[in-house]
Amino acid sequence: MGNVGGQAVIEGVMMRSDKKMAIAVRNPKGKIVVKVKKLDLLSARMKKWIFIRGVINLVEMLIHGVKSLNYSVEVATGEKPKKKNTTDWFTLFIVIFFSAIVGLAFFKLLPLWIAKVINPESNLLFNLIDGSVKLLLFVAYVYVISLWKDMRRVFSYHGAEHKAVHCYESKKKLTVQNAKKFSTVHCRCGTNFIAIVIMISIVVYVFIPKTVPFMYKFLYRILLLPIIASISYEVLKLGAKYENNFLMRLFDQPGLWVQRITTKEPDDKQLEVALVALKKVI
Repeated sequence: MGNVGGQAVIEGVMMRSDKKMAIAVRNPKGKIVVKVKKLDLLSARMKKWIFIRGVINLVEMLIHGVKSLNYSVEVATGEKPKKKNTTDWFTLFIVIFFSAIVGLAFFKLLPLWIAKVINPESNLLFNLIDGSVKLLLFVAYVYVISLWKDMRRVFSYHGAEHKAVHCYESKKKLTVQNAKKFSTVHCRCGTNFIAIVIMISIVVYVFIPKTVPFMYKFLYRILLLPIIASISYEVLKLGAKYENNFLMRLFDQPGLWVQRITTKEPDDKQLEVALVALKKVI
């Protein structure tokens, strides 16, 4: 049984396996529209390379995530694009670039500055403050967006995605009645990945001397991000494989707690959409 996963989109769910990706979205008439795409085989082979696969998955998640969201908006609103391909590579680059700038400022620069202002003597304590602020900002961010009515629907589809994957991994028949019995949280969720990245970063940044100037600390944090993402991905995979292991559960727990915000209980129609997408990729 291969791994499957995905993400919630506007009025739908995107599911991925090693070879295929499917986006299922309910249009304004209530019909489920599905788009299936074969994934790059070279990328699939590279995903077997330990540590390298973490960075590859992160890049793919960003690219496929933005494209899936754009497609879901078109289907969910019933608005056809003026041109056949409105999401060109330049537009995609601009979206990802500015998202990265905002993300680095909010989740890297600000926590580092707060740790500098507090300025504890211990380098370990400095990085614990930095990591704790990051985690608090992340939780605050997801909580604030969860108050938005439209985002709550996306979070319900996120819950539907997890329930569908749980149902598949438990080898149950993929029906709404079976899927609704499962939890909305999952140890391989992207939310969990972000929480693990924050925890791993605390350990990695300890090796940066406290005497290093502020802007160099910030630069090192950017340069070390691919390494941290790679380590975190392997920890995520281990957590899914040994989910009953105490140490692995310790790493997973913060992400599972945050998923109580980023996932909501889906209705039957939302579960149906998630299952349609899942069936197309397995």
